[in-house]
Amino acid sequence: MTQEPTPTADTVRQLVRTLLKDSAADGAGPEIRPVAEGGEHATWWVGSRHVLRLAPNREAALRQRRELRLRDLVRPTLPVAVPTSVAYGEWAPGLTYTLDTKVPGRSGEDQDVSAVGEADLAGLLTGLREVPARQAETLGVPRTAPRSLESLRRAAERAAERLAAADEFDPARLHQLTPPGAVQLAAQSGTAVLVHHDLKGEHLVVSADGRVRGVLDWTDAVVGDPAEDIAGLALAVGSPAAVRAATLAGYGARPCLRGLWLARCDTVIRLADHLKGRDTGPLPLLRTQLRRTWEAILLERVTELRDAGGAGTGHGHQDAEL
Repeated sequence: MTQEPTPTADTVRQLVRTLLKDSAADGAGPEIRPVAEGGEHATWWVGSRHVLRLAPNREAALRQRRELRLRDLVRPTLPVAVPTSVAYGEWAPGLTYTLDTKVPGRSGEDQDVSAVGEADLAGLLTGLREVPARQAETLGVPRTAPRSLESLRRAAERAAERLAAADEFDPARLHQLTPPGAVQLAAQSGTAVLVHHDLKGEHLVVSADGRVRGVLDWTDAVVGDPAEDIAGLALAVGSPAAVRAATLAGYGARPCLRGLWLARCDTVIRLADHLKGRDTGPLPLLRTQLRRTWEAILLERVTELRDAGGAGTGHGHQDAEL
């Protein structure tokens, strides 16, 4: 199998010099430096106004081509910015790049989201639901089946025992999600929408006043379970804020709770995997995401949910801390 080339600073410098000829005419050209967060793409800051993303392999190149078309599709329906490509091509045979405009703001990992920012997130979820799923699929966005929350719960229980041995987590906390509860929170048929599928903090651009100004990296988008994006927001901004945003977007108790428990189980499993050397994510970030997803919320009891369509909270109005 042929080894894919690895982009270097010289690779980036030469490409930038070609793309931004006017900037390079006065000598050294714009400063380039690698982006610390992320890593799926070789990503570089180019001066103060651009970001260069190089697909490291052919699968990533395929997803990057799809992403460029998808961003054009979603842009009209979203209340937040989506990066615009000012140049696109191949940096090596079969391997693509895109030079994007930088969305002003800070990473969601470095800047808290305000109450008004939660409304921005609600608008994001609403806008994604309004994108015609068939159009997204025509662009090559895959349709994925909902995950089994019961299977995930069992995997999280095993992971929680490993975390307990390392004094990282109390496995009794997972007992809040019972097997019947996991079954009741199964995804409802006919609810698939366009899902960003990677709404973690580093992909949210947040301004100094806590407004969400943009959403980055659409390469993992799918047509599927909207609870996955609610789960992503729980990792990024905490469970209470994620549920408030989803509720404001019109999602009822079932998809909110489903997203919450997807996130909780995922973070337990990922932290346990890291401790066994199977996850390369930064340990402080994994611990922070675990803490965020396990923040308590007030929502209706799972056993009292009767909204088969997931649009309301059904009957019974006893609040329970979950």
